[in-house]
Amino acid sequence: MAAHAAIPARRRASSASRGMPVWAMPVALGVIYGFYAAFIQKSGAPVTWGLFWLGLVSAIVFGGAVYAIHRYGRTLPRELHAAAWGGLAGIAVGFLYSLSDVSILSATVLGLIVGAGVTAGAFYLYYTHEDAEGRPAPY
Repeated sequence: MAAHAAIPARRRASSASRGMPVWAMPVALGVIYGFYAAFIQKSGAPVTWGLFWLGLVSAIVFGGAVYAIHRYGRTLPRELHAAAWGGLAGIAVGFLYSLSDVSILSATVLGLIVGAGVTAGAFYLYYTHEDAEGRPAPY
């Protein structure tokens, strides 16, 4: 008799299982974010120590926040996990937009719009990728 094919067990999909350290993606995103923040603030002027510190602090804060949400976000309910990613995205985009000498109101509105969109997208992703018992997907 022929046996039916069993569905293979799902492996946990993490960056560490693919040979990449867990901190590599937050560091890369932080460096890119810091360079971009300093580049926006520069606006044709020569490079100064203030721009260096702006980029460094922006990179550390953004990279640390990405690492914290990625590492500990799975312990949160899906609503709060999605809101954490949306809040981070909204704050990050609003801050970068405020560096381009626009009004604080327009930077806040853009940050709120981006944050709401990322929250909705992340909630949809987390809601549709869980099993019948409500356990989240391994990412």
